[in-house]
Amino acid sequence: MFFQTLTAALDEISEKVNYTMDSLLPISAGTREGKLLEAMRYVTLSRGKRLRPFLLVSSANLFGVGQESSLRAAAAIEFIHTYSLVHDDLPAMDNDDLRRGQASCHVKYDEATAILTGDALLTFAFEVLANDSVHQDAAVRVELIQAVAQAAGAGGMVGGQMLDIIAEHNKLELGEIVRLQRMKTGELFAISCEAGAILGKAQRLQRQALRAYAYSIGVAFQIIDDLLDVEGSRQETGKAVGKDQGRGKATLISAVGIEQARFHAELLTEQAINHLAVFDNRADCLRELAKYIITRYN
Repeated sequence: MFFQTLTAALDEISEKVNYTMDSLLPISAGTREGKLLEAMRYVTLSRGKRLRPFLLVSSANLFGVGQESSLRAAAAIEFIHTYSLVHDDLPAMDNDDLRRGQASCHVKYDEATAILTGDALLTFAFEVLANDSVHQDAAVRVELIQAVAQAAGAGGMVGGQMLDIIAEHNKLELGEIVRLQRMKTGELFAISCEAGAILGKAQRLQRQALRAYAYSIGVAFQIIDDLLDVEGSRQETGKAVGKDQGRGKATLISAVGIEQARFHAELLTEQAINHLAVFDNRADCLRELAKYIITRYN
């Protein structure tokens, strides 16, 4: 019953974030660079789960942050996430022709346009975060920009992607695989939660609890994604499946097998829920989201 309420909340925030992104993104208006602007809108406004925006808005709600502020920050996070998908799909990376149920950016347009689209989305995200509509306090905006840059950069998402590439030709130990997933997926989940706390000027303990929660569900989400790649369908995932094993990808499944990987995802979900004890029932939507992520594989 609560999952129905959660689904409604996910849909509501997704719709609001889509509207915010639509209003923020530039329109080509016949300019020579219009192809780039069109591609930015094509990849960003396509069907997506919007889990990271949901985490940010839900976390911000814990501290009474206004929705205009949290939605703009959430849009920036989604711009960064989408840029990473555009670049991941390129032939030099994962070489995927389908994303979110439609042709990947480099297939719809071309490789050069896809590279520039990712570049444009990444830089546009920081332009959005720097605007005082996100927060009137410049110090808060600077802190937020720094935290997002760290999560998205060499010590976070991009570094995790580098490890993923290295793992195609080098066997990683279990601890290294977990670190890879924590960086590649967990860091952007973590900053999505922490961004809400930064906007709300939350106490350190609350910020740490949200980061710990987000790391756990981020890695659990990646494990479920890997499980779906093994046993899911193209229709379920909106992207190609069965590709990880063929490319020698380092996943928890390749290290410990399907059953143990699923058990690990369930354990991470329990840990995530426990991390939210400091917020009592105010964080119920985040608890239900952790459970919901597991159901993607059931």
